[in-house]
Amino acid sequence: MRHLLRSLWDEPGAPDPPRRTRWDWVLVGVFVGLVVLEGIVRQGLPHRVPQVAFAVAVVPTLLWRRSRPSEMVTIASVVSVVEAVLAGGEQAGLRSLGVLVLLPFALVRWGSGREVMFGSVVVLAAAGLSLAVSEATAVDAAGGMTILFAVAALGLALRYRAREKTRELDQVKLLERERLARDLHDSVANHVSAMVIRAQAGVVTAKSRPDAAVDALRLIELEATRALGEMRAMVHMLRGDAAAGDHDPSPGIGDVGSLAGNAGHGPPVDVAITGDVADLPAAVGTAIYRLAQESVTNAVRHARNATRVQVRVDIDDAAVRLLVSDDGDPLLGQALPGYGLLGMSERAALLGGSCEAGPNPDRGWQVSAVLPRAGAAS
Repeated sequence: MRHLLRSLWDEPGAPDPPRRTRWDWVLVGVFVGLVVLEGIVRQGLPHRVPQVAFAVAVVPTLLWRRSRPSEMVTIASVVSVVEAVLAGGEQAGLRSLGVLVLLPFALVRWGSGREVMFGSVVVLAAAGLSLAVSEATAVDAAGGMTILFAVAALGLALRYRAREKTRELDQVKLLERERLARDLHDSVANHVSAMVIRAQAGVVTAKSRPDAAVDALRLIELEATRALGEMRAMVHMLRGDAAAGDHDPSPGIGDVGSLAGNAGHGPPVDVAITGDVADLPAAVGTAIYRLAQESVTNAVRHARNATRVQVRVDIDDAAVRLLVSDDGDPLLGQALPGYGLLGMSERAALLGGSCEAGPNPDRGWQVSAVLPRAGAAS
């Protein structure tokens, strides 16, 4: 039990709670109006003016319910006790103050562990005092506590659902970084291997053919420059080391053509590559292949009634552009991005580019990506 309480106490608050928006101000304005209206039209309300004044003063705590939930819950709890005292006997307080149930929800949803524990004690104590002062029946007490616990349970469920969603997204990003790290590692290793071979050839031919040795040195310089650029990109883009182990050679821009054809269980795939692929960095070529591969896989699996999938790669001096489209049935409603699309966006961003997916203007779905030809800036 002690360990459980300690872990709850050390629980951090929810990261990046939503900022205050104009709708929060609208919410406060609406409920201030309801409080005033109830104070005017409700019959038999004791201490009408003080109750309405306290209620109007406490409703603005909703504006800080996400950023300072513990303090706002404390203020509202104190006011609820005062209101119960003013109401007295069996007279109920202002029903329009039921909006303050949003404060316990916000406390559990966004507060830290110590804020939740302190705020819970305050809320329960205030609820008990209010029920005692108002001489409420057991049914009223049970109903009030049920509402409080239901609101807290909802906030807790949404809190941990958001946390699991964040963990899943972080895992997708981590896996994509590891895969990109592997691809970069393999491409740099290829450059180093080429330098070793050129150096060995230069040593052998240095005496008999000095010009060949000079050519070998120039090629070594070129390979070293490419390797250095990709290693710098790796340092800028990745955190942590690539997973150890043997890996298959990384695919490149030339492997995009292997995606063409018809697997027999989906629409045929047509591939066209235009532009000069010479001197294209291996990391960029691998990224284009991976993006095209994922896009084609999604189209073959999910495009309804599609008759074709087109893959177009356009390469110029500044950028490499990829467009993958199908002519399937239009999607109904707004499609939510899956983890595959998030991983594709992450890969493109790590190389200084962008990747977007959405419905075609006419029908079907398309994925477009733009990567700098030179890769991420060093």
